[in-house]
Amino acid sequence: MSVMPGALIIESMAQSAGTLVMYSLKKNQENISVYLLTVDKAKFRKPVCPGDTLFHRVVKKQNVKNIWKFKCTSFVNEKLVAEAEVSAIINSVI
Repeated sequence: MSVMPGALIIESMAQSAGTLVMYSLKKNQENISVYLLTVDKAKFRKPVCPGDTLFHRVVKKQNVKNIWKFKCTSFVNEKLVAEAEVSAIINSVI
């Protein structure tokens, strides 16, 4: 049975967190970049297989200046399959 690699699940969590940052800032988003800093407390509860639909819930825990921290959880059919805490840095490009 094929399974989705954990690195791809973490990557999709990070991209979802980046989308939340861009949506939250509501600025001219052309000059803003979001970079993944850390992944902590990552746990993979169940395998994700081809054909599964992965749903992410991303909640901002805190932000200090331009560093944001998130709690990410991933679900397939409303069952928890993975969770992690990720942090990102927001960089304004001039």
